[in-house]
Amino acid sequence: MPESTPWEYTLYIPNDLRAVTISRRTLRLILTMHGLIRLVDSAELLATELVSNSVRHTKGPAALRVRWAAGVLRIGAWDADPEPPKPPAELSLLGEAEEGRGLALVRACADLWGWQPLARDGNRGKYVWFELAAA
Repeated sequence: MPESTPWEYTLYIPNDLRAVTISRRTLRLILTMHGLIRLVDSAELLATELVSNSVRHTKGPAALRVRWAAGVLRIGAWDADPEPPKPPAELSLLGEAEEGRGLALVRACADLWGWQPLARDGNRGKYVWFELAAA
């Protein structure tokens, strides 16, 4: 049974493709330990897309943020690139395309998703996130 108390984790990751696997396994552990096992598969798939985009398409560090509050799981990836993500195409239109499926999957599978620009201490970047409801 999921907890009712809000919690949050942040995993800071280097610009290294191995960070995608580490993030996915860490997320699985967090969700399992908090009783959110039924959200693990969807959360892993979508978080992997976000972290993969952060690592593959930027040159700086990134972070994975996992937050639970009011029955909603919000997962997001921060990276140092201030450019907005490309708008996702309809998943059905992508056919056999090898790229460009990540945000289309997020849009298709998440209850809600979005992005926002970030600026802190003179550093700029963006935060791309999605939400999954526990119900």
